[in-house]
Amino acid sequence: MEDIFYTIAKAVEAVSFTIMIYGAILALAMLLKNEFGRFTGMFHMNVLNKIRLDFGYYILLGLEFLVAADIIETILKPTTEELVELGGIVAIRIILSFFLTKELNDLKRKEKSDDTSLNR
Repeated sequence: MEDIFYTIAKAVEAVSFTIMIYGAILALAMLLKNEFGRFTGMFHMNVLNKIRLDFGYYILLGLEFLVAADIIETILKPTTEELVELGGIVAIRIILSFFLTKELNDLKRKEKSDDTSLNR
C-alpha cells in the first residue's frame, strides 16, 4: 500500500516539473517572438512583463504541486527528521511563493496602469 502512495507522490512531482517546464517553454517562445519583433518594429516592452507574469504563475503552480508531493511523502514516513525537513522545505517554498506572488501582483498592477494610461 505504501508503494502506491510513493508512486502518487512521484507522479505529483512529475506533474510539478511538467508544469514548470511547459511554462518555461511558453515563456521562451513568447520571448523569442517578441525579440524577433525588434527587426520588424513589433517589439514591445510591456510584452516582457506579460511573459514574466505568465511564467511566474506556472512556477507558483509547480511549487504548490511540489509541496503536496512532499507532504504525501512525509505522511508515509513521519520521523522527526522528516518532519523537520518537510517544515524547512515548505517554509522555503512558502517564502518563495509569497515574494513571487507579490512581484506578480505588482506587475499586474503596473500592466493595468499602463493600459489605462494608454486608453486616455
